[in-house]
Amino acid sequence: MFAKIISSCILLFSLICSSQEFNVIGNVNDTNSHPIAYANAVLIDTKDSSIIKGTTTNEFGAFNIDNVKAGAYIFKVSFLGFKAHTSEIKVDSDTKLGIIILKENLEALDGVTIVAKRPTVKRMVDRLVFNVENSTLSNNNVLDVLKHTPGVLVHDGTITIKQSTPTVYINDRRVHLSINEIQQLLEGTSATNIKSVEVITSPPAKYEAEGGAVLNIITSKNIIAGYNGSVFGNFKQGSEFPKYSFGTSHFFKTKKLNTYLNYSISPRKDYQNNDEFINFIENNQIISSWETEYERIRKSENQNINANIDYEINKSNSLGFSTNMIISPRRVTKTGINSFTEIYSATSILDSTFNTINKAVEETFNLAFTLDYIHKFKKEGEKVSSNLHYTNYDFSNFQDVKTGYFLPSASSPFRNNQFQTFSSQTIELYTGQVDYQLPINESAHFEAGAKLSKINSESVLNQYIFEKALRQEDLDASDTFLYDETNYATYVSFSKDWESWRIKSGLRVEFTDIKGNSLSTNQINETDYIKFFPSFHVLNKLNENSEIYFNYNRRIYRPRYADLNPYKYFLNDNTYKSGDPNLKPQIDDSFTLGYVYNEDYTFEIYYRYENDPSIQIVFQDNENNFIKYLNTNIDRSISYGLDLSSYTQIQNRWSLYAESSIFYYENQFYALESSNELFSTDKWSVLFRFSNNITFLKDKSLLADISYLYISPYAQGPLIVGKRSSLDISLSKTLWNNKASVSMGVIDVFNTKNFSTSTKYLNQDIYKKRRYENRFFTLGFNYKFGNFRLNSNKKEIDLEEIERLN
Repeated sequence: MFAKIISSCILLFSLICSSQEFNVIGNVNDTNSHPIAYANAVLIDTKDSSIIKGTTTNEFGAFNIDNVKAGAYIFKVSFLGFKAHTSEIKVDSDTKLGIIILKENLEALDGVTIVAKRPTVKRMVDRLVFNVENSTLSNNNVLDVLKHTPGVLVHDGTITIKQSTPTVYINDRRVHLSINEIQQLLEGTSATNIKSVEVITSPPAKYEAEGGAVLNIITSKNIIAGYNGSVFGNFKQGSEFPKYSFGTSHFFKTKKLNTYLNYSISPRKDYQNNDEFINFIENNQIISSWETEYERIRKSENQNINANIDYEINKSNSLGFSTNMIISPRRVTKTGINSFTEIYSATSILDSTFNTINKAVEETFNLAFTLDYIHKFKKEGEKVSSNLHYTNYDFSNFQDVKTGYFLPSASSPFRNNQFQTFSSQTIELYTGQVDYQLPINESAHFEAGAKLSKINSESVLNQYIFEKALRQEDLDASDTFLYDETNYATYVSFSKDWESWRIKSGLRVEFTDIKGNSLSTNQINETDYIKFFPSFHVLNKLNENSEIYFNYNRRIYRPRYADLNPYKYFLNDNTYKSGDPNLKPQIDDSFTLGYVYNEDYTFEIYYRYENDPSIQIVFQDNENNFIKYLNTNIDRSISYGLDLSSYTQIQNRWSLYAESSIFYYENQFYALESSNELFSTDKWSVLFRFSNNITFLKDKSLLADISYLYISPYAQGPLIVGKRSSLDISLSKTLWNNKASVSMGVIDVFNTKNFSTSTKYLNQDIYKKRRYENRFFTLGFNYKFGNFRLNSNKKEIDLEEIERLN
């Protein structure tokens, strides 16, 4: 009897144990300790290899396979482009597998079928990641991808994040072009190899302290050996002139060698037509009014050559060489400006008129070269990288300006004036940098690095005037300005992950030594300073649907090299621009608090304090009737606001991104033409945009995009910028099993992107109506040949100093 009771108890206990269910949890990272989102994690039956239960990792790389019965299983984790991880596990309680590391799979993948999916958005501790690989956006160009990226605004020839211009990177390598050249480059580059776009509003210590937010474009990893290539092109027809961009790229990969070559060219004509109204004031009374119609036609042809070679010496060491060349030849870079001005008396009677014709030619050579070396240690993820860089920048400009002055109703001028200007700037930049990465354990990571940069700049201005048709140099207006800068920088960074917390903090220290020398005045300016740039990021996942984060960082904006030139560059007889060799760097402190709900809805408040902002301000000299564009430091700027954004799937084939922002901007500055009085401008503003992404046809090969943007008037220094809006519609179609794509559309359907600017305070009163070619009919194509599943090893050179060339 006792034996039967014992047997029954054992049987009952076994049944209870076998009926219990447990959780299998863990995290999946790559070899650089970055989480892998959407990896497959499954439990496999040890007897027949059938899948018992599975799940995918979330945006933090975490997974939880729940309701698992006790027993022995084969556990497997897999993700495209990585080697699968398998292990045997025994489940008899809640099982924590810790962090599982997946290694890249460098072997060829046969028979891979990639299905287009919608883009996804995920929040990391220090950035927002917009995943577009194999999505419906991947057949567009890269600029189109940015137009759909949360938090990024592309309009009026600029790219902005939170009302400021970001620094653009590709694979953590800075793109060293002006913002206009960057747009042309991205517009002529296919998004086929784009994996994701990282929006880093508060860059950590690893990134240069120079600049505001960082926009980092990530390309896919190289996983297949062989060759591929592509040709691409875009056409825009505006109200005045057509614009083109076309090019070709080639990539070849072997076991140890990666090579990449890209060439693109962008021939175009741009048209601008402005109306300008100026009231000259004395003793609070208008004494004269000028009304000017300004027409400008600019012809350009930027040629870009990008190439790099990567060679893997062995598993621990690799070398790389890359070059980025930008060429704008003199023969095709020309600008013509025709302006007509009417001068009215205080009683609004026409006194006189003058007409100015400005013809200019430019030439730019920007040649950059970088040598990279990477050494990987035995410990997974530990490595040291170093690079040496050299840039030679050569810019020259020649302008011929003729002005005729007329009395009312007269057909012949009562006076003619002519001057010519030759200006040039040559810059040599040398840098050396070393970075070290160390994964301390599965959840902690350490980074450190140092950088040395040296800049030598020579700016020349030769001004010529005409006396009785004889040209002679105006020595008072000519100058040569020499500028030398040396910068030493070092940084440390530490990150740590817990179950629901992620923290990243760092400190960057920079010492700068500057010397400026104006040869005409023999004025030498020497200064040096040391600055500290802390950064802090924290994120807490409150539950499955909610997370909250906080970011703080300090940034610096050093003056552009051209803004330091003290000489006066005349645009016409009454207008000139001038720099200041004593410009101070701008220091920003930024704070951001955000909340994310259900991964799709983000609420964010921010505050930014800008100390000694360096901007160009237009002043009117009421005594001499001059217009001056002066680069100067204003006292301070303060901005704060509330941003709301959502990236949601309305239906299976329809996704919607919507963003709205209400923000306040205050600028405090010294009114240089108003007795140096301290003055401030401020304004509340709103921004709203949405983008609809709709796919058609059974294979989802036809894509329609409908987007709308509205910006209310906002403050920019002493300037108030008027409202603008735009409705854009485009269609794109993939062909021949995704080997080709064509697109067409209309930008700014109702031609509402033009805007006005107003400078009105104290004795300053300037109003401008700006009209550009904003409405375009567009066509585009992209054709891929060879093994087009290859992914490029394209790199850019990481140097913040080059950003200051433009």
